[in-house]
Amino acid sequence: MQRSRIKKLIEWKEKETRKPLLIDGARQTGKTYLLQSLFGEQFDNVLRIDFLESPEMADAFSGSLTPEDILSNIELLTNETFNPTTDLLILDEIGECQRAVTSLKYFAEKAPEMYIAASGSNIGLLNSFPVGKVEQHNLRPLTFYEFLLASGEAALIKAFETEANSAPAHTKLFDKLTDYYFTGGMPEAVSTWFELKNKSILDRVEAVENIHANLISGYLRDFGKYSGKVDAGLIESVFRNAPSQLASVIDESVKRFKFKGVHERKSRYGDFESAITWLDKCRLILKNYPTEGTPRSPLAAYQKENKVKLFLFDVGLLNHMLAIGYKEIKQQGFEYKGYIAENFVQQEFAAQGIDPTFSWGDARAEIEFIATDDQGQIIPIEVKSGKRTRAKSLQSYITKCQPNKTIKLTGTQGSTALEKENIVLPLYYAQYAVSHHLKSSR
Repeated sequence: MQRSRIKKLIEWKEKETRKPLLIDGARQTGKTYLLQSLFGEQFDNVLRIDFLESPEMADAFSGSLTPEDILSNIELLTNETFNPTTDLLILDEIGECQRAVTSLKYFAEKAPEMYIAASGSNIGLLNSFPVGKVEQHNLRPLTFYEFLLASGEAALIKAFETEANSAPAHTKLFDKLTDYYFTGGMPEAVSTWFELKNKSILDRVEAVENIHANLISGYLRDFGKYSGKVDAGLIESVFRNAPSQLASVIDESVKRFKFKGVHERKSRYGDFESAITWLDKCRLILKNYPTEGTPRSPLAAYQKENKVKLFLFDVGLLNHMLAIGYKEIKQQGFEYKGYIAENFVQQEFAAQGIDPTFSWGDARAEIEFIATDDQGQIIPIEVKSGKRTRAKSLQSYITKCQPNKTIKLTGTQGSTALEKENIVLPLYYAQYAVSHHLKSSR
């Protein structure tokens, strides 16, 4: 299974000196696989210790935190040798050992030539963190492009990479997109889906649904284990309500997360702030902030924490939590519910580094996303899940805000490459809305 993030890790390796690498991300997004199986191929040897599986390894960090002493202790505890000039050291689930987290500062200052990588699912919850002493990356679930790579279908991958704009390419890519809506991007679900491609569709669907169920159960257990001073029940209430609120208005957008009725005797943002922050730090939700009026850069100036829309971090888990099955997803095809398309676009944008996102609305219109391009211009991005692309809200935005460029992500084939102002892209090319039309330097 290929991950696009590997390119950044190889760039890190090729530097003359480097800060320790830190891979953050929700549990089960493939952090260990990325470091050990994919990135590990770049090294003569990989020495990995997992503080969750082997808590006794914390003893290696109990005394001196100089790199030489730590490596000596690790060699003694593992009975393995480590060559600092050629080998990669992986400190997995580093959040389980605060002293190991602190040691990253000393690796950065005293041994910048070494290859030290760490990963964890609760990095955002740490009490102390070596700010400025690590190169941090957030690993999201697989994007749609990575999902295609996992399929091994060379012709379809080529069509995506070349942004093919033909009827056959559109039919095939949209069909794969609805498969992705079902499986989502969690590595175990994706790998199982394609490993069982010669089995019946019922077997494939059941296997992925079981994986989704186990993942959700695992996250719910984590709430109690890692919630700390935050009410675990409150975290669960917000987590469960994010999908149901997105789905509460069929084929229309929900403007923001509503707090009333989410948890007993709590109805204001202040009651839920700690739980929302916890879920955000653990990468289990994605935030979108609604704006009004004529937006200008920086969009963060319009951000109001008590008015926020919450998406789930994975569209496959979103559908599972809503009990939407594969058959229903495929039957609705091009007319699939708008909130699923929105959640998908939110994921693709987050994977491209746009997090949080922003939206726009007035009394009668709403634009699902607005974003700033490299020139500081605000670009409206409307999401239409079906073939009907008439966009009254977008026209309203154009009248009020007069943007230089507009983008629509739809269930259609899209406009030609010659169109530079009113761009229409098929939903499956959502990542190109960022890389080609917002980040011109990429």
